[in-house]
Amino acid sequence: MRDLKNIPDPNLLIGSASSDDAAVYRIDDETALVQTLDFFTPIVDDPYLFGQIAAANSLSDVYAMGGKPITAMNIVAMPLEHVSLDEINLILKGGADKVAEAGAVLAGGHTVQNAEPLYGLSVTGLVHPHRTIANSGAKTGDHLLLTKPLGTGIVGTAIKRGLASEELAKKAAQQMAALNTQGTALAQAGLTRAGTDVTGFGLLGHLSHMCRESGLTARLDASCIPAIDPAVMEFIREGCVPGGSKKNLQLAREFTTFNHSVSDEMQLLLADAQTSGGMLVAVHPDDVAQAKETLEYHHAITVAEIGILTHQETHAVIVS
Repeated sequence: MRDLKNIPDPNLLIGSASSDDAAVYRIDDETALVQTLDFFTPIVDDPYLFGQIAAANSLSDVYAMGGKPITAMNIVAMPLEHVSLDEINLILKGGADKVAEAGAVLAGGHTVQNAEPLYGLSVTGLVHPHRTIANSGAKTGDHLLLTKPLGTGIVGTAIKRGLASEELAKKAAQQMAALNTQGTALAQAGLTRAGTDVTGFGLLGHLSHMCRESGLTARLDASCIPAIDPAVMEFIREGCVPGGSKKNLQLAREFTTFNHSVSDEMQLLLADAQTSGGMLVAVHPDDVAQAKETLEYHHAITVAEIGILTHQETHAVIVS
């Protein structure tokens, strides 16, 4: 994308330049479109559950901008010699059910044959032009709140190696399939000034985008950052870390200062690549209590206050 020539348009309120989760295009003074798409290969064996997780992940980008999804279209690429029509139908049913849960309409899609299975959605949402959540709006003193615990990438690797319990595998899948509707609720109530969802770049990567675009540094308290299960740290010690998470940490060390008390396991957890992770939002100190109440009311899996934003320093993120 960085090599493509952008056509200026004053109605494009948010585009690709700021590493935000979706594009926002103003229709009029009261309405803007939120547009996004995402798709990936199966991360669970159950085709219906895979469809749910992939759809939730795609819908999340609209919520991360403060929007409400209205329409979705299937993106389907399948190797028909390896995936049966019944399995494909279960994937699509999982996605359709999750779109319906979001209150949106599944309006169609496109299917091609491909060497490996891919599924996701193209999603359109609506947001008020002055109620969007972007990377760039955070201010000094804002508190950082997280709505889902970390570690799904590590658990996924543990599942593949036969180390994760059936109970933990189910817990991780349910978390990934949960919608991030809290983003819309916070935006409509005016309770967040900046935010993103935590996905492939891990917590540190997505937080660094917010810090860069807002001109700030984040100070994280590692003791306040939740893992999906205590077993995650043991999985890390046993080497159950996906390649993407290792690469994330390697990149994060260029913009992150870790206190000597922060363990290697915690560093990897903070960099763990998430699928359909939670919302990470910056909230004014006076609004923290109300924001937490709103998150709890809208069924956030966790409401963790993990740090604070300060004036810009040498590194974008400081973890202690």
